Amino acid sequence: MTEQEKVPAIRFAGFTDPWEQRKLGDIAERVTRKNENNESDLPLTISAQHGLIDQRLFFNAQVASRDMSGYYLLRQGEFAYNKSTSADSPWGAIKRLTRYEKGCVSTLYICFALLNANPDYLVTYYETNRWHKAVQMIAAEGARNHGLLNIAPDDFFDTMVSLPESQAEQQTIGAFFSRLDSLITLHQRKYDKLVIFKKSMLEKMFPKDGESVPEIRFAGFTDPWEQRKLGELSSEFQSGDFISAEEILGSGPYPVYGGNGLRGYAKQYNHDGFYALIGRQGALCGNVNTAVGKAYFTEHAVAVKANFLHDTRFLAHLLGCMDLGRYSGQSAQPGLAVGVLKEVETTVPSKAEQQAIGSFFSRLDSLITLHQRKLELLQNIKKSLLDKMFV
Repeated sequence: MTEQEKVPAIRFAGFTDPWEQRKLGDIAERVTRKNENNESDLPLTISAQHGLIDQRLFFNAQVASRDMSGYYLLRQGEFAYNKSTSADSPWGAIKRLTRYEKGCVSTLYICFALLNANPDYLVTYYETNRWHKAVQMIAAEGARNHGLLNIAPDDFFDTMVSLPESQAEQQTIGAFFSRLDSLITLHQRKYDKLVIFKKSMLEKMFPKDGESVPEIRFAGFTDPWEQRKLGELSSEFQSGDFISAEEILGSGPYPVYGGNGLRGYAKQYNHDGFYALIGRQGALCGNVNTAVGKAYFTEHAVAVKANFLHDTRFLAHLLGCMDLGRYSGQSAQPGLAVGVLKEVETTVPSKAEQQAIGSFFSRLDSLITLHQRKLELLQNIKKSLLDKMFV
């Protein structure tokens, strides 16, 4: 490794020394303590996204045996390596126990405690792909048992870890990513809360089956909702048009919507305005999306626009609450017939109340999208920095 290769592309000011390669066994010691006398009754599993987490929460069931005295006992601050591979973790996942004081892990895991490296730095290091090559070199070729890598503990502790010589630089990097993770978690929680709030309001602002008024209404609206067929609410209610796969592009002036939402882009459009789109074929038939402006709708999407007595934004949310997939034909390839959908009955309020409801949910959707974009931006920033701040 050249001197230039021994430093990352981005560093904090004040740090100039080259990084070093150390064996994991030089900075950590293996943990093999058993859960004697069942000191802990908390079964843990490793999730690439959530880290070391209660197995009962993650799987909604306990996979570990009731008697966990033969399991390893992991204490807070210690690490565990799950050799099981997945799409997110092609060489397994290494995580630190932070959520709980202690817990039990399978003896298939390789556990260790740090001796003289910054734990926050190492947590972040194992989120990069810098350690994959070292593990790849020691994994017995072709020796995977149901996605479990065949890696001996002694070989694992011989793998090289790249880190700054300076403990201060390790601490600075670790603290930076710890704060960034906290910010990402904060935005994730805000986003999740808004999604849950929307789901709750959809349940309460539309009447339940057999009822003529919803649980929650805006002030000033007291009249009962009236029963109507979907076809009676719409000025347009028809499938889109065929478009060949060759005509669907990776980018272009007009979005193309199919039965499951955005498919790509095209050079032509066949609709202009705000529409509710019902997926009419496949396992997700009955799902509802929206499109605004000039766009191309394929034959797998039913385009719906309200007539002058009703509101399309309201109609989009109403359709989304109706479980339209239950009206699909019973065949190997489920499908919704436009004629059947137009005859489905529902209840609607006055146009003024429809507009109030549609406007409320449109603003809520904008807020959810805003937080989703902030979250994705932070996640992309982290991904880029993980690539540039490590050797």
